[in-house]
Amino acid sequence: MTTLQPTPPAAAPPASPASQAGPAAAPPARRTRRWIDDWRPEEPDFWEGGGKQVARRNLGWSIFAEHLGFSVWLIWSVSAAMLGSRFGYSPQQLFFLVAAPNLVGALIRIPYTFAVPRFGGRNWTVASALLLLVPTVLFVVAVQHTGTPYWVMVLIAATAGLGGGNFASSMANINAFYPADKKGAALGLNAAGGNIGVAVIQFALPVIVGGAGVFGLVQAAEGGIHLERAGWVYVALAVAAALGAYFFMDNLGTATGSTRESAAVLRRPQTWVMSFLYIGTFGSFIGYSAAMPLLIKVNFSVVDPASGAVTGGINFVFYAFLGALVGSFTRPFGGWLADRFGGARVTLAAFGAMIAATCAVLWTLSQVVANPTGDSAVADANSSWFPLFLAFFLCVFAATGVGNGSAYRMIPTIWRHQHTAGTAAGTPEHRAALLRATKESSAAVGIIGAAGAIGGFLIPMMFGAPWIADPLAAVQTAFVLFISYYVLCALVTWSTYVRRGAPLAAARA
Repeated sequence: MTTLQPTPPAAAPPASPASQAGPAAAPPARRTRRWIDDWRPEEPDFWEGGGKQVARRNLGWSIFAEHLGFSVWLIWSVSAAMLGSRFGYSPQQLFFLVAAPNLVGALIRIPYTFAVPRFGGRNWTVASALLLLVPTVLFVVAVQHTGTPYWVMVLIAATAGLGGGNFASSMANINAFYPADKKGAALGLNAAGGNIGVAVIQFALPVIVGGAGVFGLVQAAEGGIHLERAGWVYVALAVAAALGAYFFMDNLGTATGSTRESAAVLRRPQTWVMSFLYIGTFGSFIGYSAAMPLLIKVNFSVVDPASGAVTGGINFVFYAFLGALVGSFTRPFGGWLADRFGGARVTLAAFGAMIAATCAVLWTLSQVVANPTGDSAVADANSSWFPLFLAFFLCVFAATGVGNGSAYRMIPTIWRHQHTAGTAAGTPEHRAALLRATKESSAAVGIIGAAGAIGGFLIPMMFGAPWIADPLAAVQTAFVLFISYYVLCALVTWSTYVRRGAPLAAARA
């Protein structure tokens, strides 16, 4: 079997029929040898003759780079819970601190998506990995000085949002490598590899910094907690990701397009319908992941203000990573189910599960007593409800993961249906329509991903609502609002994609 190699500009093979469609389809001249200008994954002979191996190699390095991006993006989620007592920040300030990176990560996803057709997937992976040096180096500096003003700390935390942009560019890039019938699994694996970066940073950071590690294997060092160590680890890993992408990834000449062409998806109603749904699935996953360490700390832990060590109740560092871990592992399962049963049906079921599990979480919190003074007796009493709280919350995370995978599988299916309707399979018109659908859906996944990440900002903000003095009351009110949103998402999914007679029901999105 012959493995495809990047094609030098001077020796580019003849363009495929799909690439000949339209005056702007000819591959432009490139300045490097890392471009592949003849890419036809929908043709079985091409795919089995080497295309599959090239796609898998690029997928592997894409997962690694995106994984690091997610870890950097959420590095403040557990760090804030560990530095809050020593820095003197209130629960409301800490929730805003973990929300700030999510806002930047959401907004920056749109330019990151457009960067792939402009610069090439491999080139942008190198650049985005190197950009992670900004938040990691600043993190190293900030956490070593307890006198850092709060507003400066918020600005530094916000730069971690650069890691959130990696998801959009990575998904847009991988979407172009795979044929339509394999996009669900490929995008699910790519996204899950990134999502699990949240669990990894929440699992590993307490161990790296010398605090009480997971399973109690590492105890606090004599010199205290050294959060800067985690920053240095991710500085090194970001450099490794950039080098791996530089030497082993490829750019696709067929994935080119202008910003104007990519922005055309903003005029399509389905972009905004799917954005609304993705706020409910991915927004919940990233928002709950960011807030979970603080939720456990505020409601179930007692922390010594001087050392930052947990002295009573539940030690949040033992459990903070579990939600993100569960949600990450169920994401590819959601993509697989969507390939088998249809993304819309799976997404509808995921919202149903989220509604039920979130109601159960709210019920457990209604049994918990507010503990603003950090009384150990109150924390111990609340701890009896923690197993149920954790179990139901993990069910929420599992449902968000399934919903993330199925919702992302819906996007290329919807665009393929809209572009190829009325064309006969195998004709030049059909192949040209497939190419346009792939380009446009690649832009759509970035825009929809950006909208979804907004939920990651809103959820911690609602948990730390400054207009509600009692932190526990703020959390309970927030969950009521989230349940209402999930009900709306379920109704929209059913009426637009599942209901018999709906225009897109025939697409089996």
